[in-house]
Amino acid sequence: MFTTFIHVLEIILWITMFISVAYVMFYAIVSLLPKKIEENPFEERHKAARPRKFLVIFPAYAEDSVILESVKSFLQQDYPSDSFHITVVSDHMSDETNIKLLSLPITLLTPVFEKSSKAEALKYAMQYSHSDYDNVVILDADNIVENEFLRKLNLAHYKGYDAIQCHRCAKNMNNSIATLDAVSEEINNTLFRMAHNRLFVSSALIGSGMSFDYDWFRKTVKKIYNVGEDRDLEIMLIKSCLYTKYEEDIHVFDEKVSSMDSFQGQRRRWMLSQFNSFCYMIPRLPKALKRHDVDFVDLAFQQMLIPRSILLAGVLFMAVITLVVIPAWSIKWWVLLCCLSLSLLVATPARLRTKAVFCSLTAMPALVWRMLCNVRHLDKNNKDFIHTPHNK
Repeated sequence: MFTTFIHVLEIILWITMFISVAYVMFYAIVSLLPKKIEENPFEERHKAARPRKFLVIFPAYAEDSVILESVKSFLQQDYPSDSFHITVVSDHMSDETNIKLLSLPITLLTPVFEKSSKAEALKYAMQYSHSDYDNVVILDADNIVENEFLRKLNLAHYKGYDAIQCHRCAKNMNNSIATLDAVSEEINNTLFRMAHNRLFVSSALIGSGMSFDYDWFRKTVKKIYNVGEDRDLEIMLIKSCLYTKYEEDIHVFDEKVSSMDSFQGQRRRWMLSQFNSFCYMIPRLPKALKRHDVDFVDLAFQQMLIPRSILLAGVLFMAVITLVVIPAWSIKWWVLLCCLSLSLLVATPARLRTKAVFCSLTAMPALVWRMLCNVRHLDKNNKDFIHTPHNK
């Protein structure tokens, strides 16, 4: 009787993990589909198109170590200088940094928030912006872009997309933690952005390297209150029936976390954001199913997924335990582990399938433990901003 009860629990656990593995495996396979080749390349078609006007916002909370380099780099854009403007929202940055920023041709805002957050910084920036822009670009304080970033973005918007997520990739892989963070983001790019667009489903947002229609964003940003502003924006885009395009050839270089503490804090923010979105979307899922809202249903399903590191560790743990206790039960776990491992390998870009990357997997156990520790701190009423510090 007791063995039967344990077996039922084990099967329920397997089904729970299978759902997450099946989702990952499906989009890993979809990512292998050939990219649709456009007729008449849009760059040639719109060579003579007028430059769109971009407002570029850098929310910067205690980012003294990186903000100057990012802003100075962006000012080197191969794009008409009168067609873009940078706004830096300086929150908890030193007077020395602010003085240096004031010497640059940008707008510097220095608000004092009752409770700091990226959402509050974006709202504040939009309050002080003019209305003659076409698009607004959101970048993190550590982001570095190519000189043709705005030129490529301009042409992409002329294709008719009002919401674009650029390809955010690592600008550092200096240790095993940063390497795993970089690989994780590229897997996300494959599964939740590139593969989704292959099926004409909206790309997921990342939080930076995003570009939106200016008027839409100005109206929408006022409604964002959660710690995960990108999750809120995804929901708002779906409500507005706007498709999010992933532009994998427009790169945004982002600093990857290099310490265990930074990793844990960043993932806690992401998990809290996912949890809040889950609580919001699940009650609305039945109506979305009735109206065949594929984007909403897919996004809601994403909120139910088990974080990949916990999923991988959990499946491996169960495979080993069942092999030792009752070997017949372990077969389905080993099959699940193989499916998950192969899916993640497929979703990892070929350039990252190197010996050095595989060696960095030795840091996985410690990172999984940090992820499990985060579960204890999930509180949907927690609105505190969790800052990810950057190296000098």
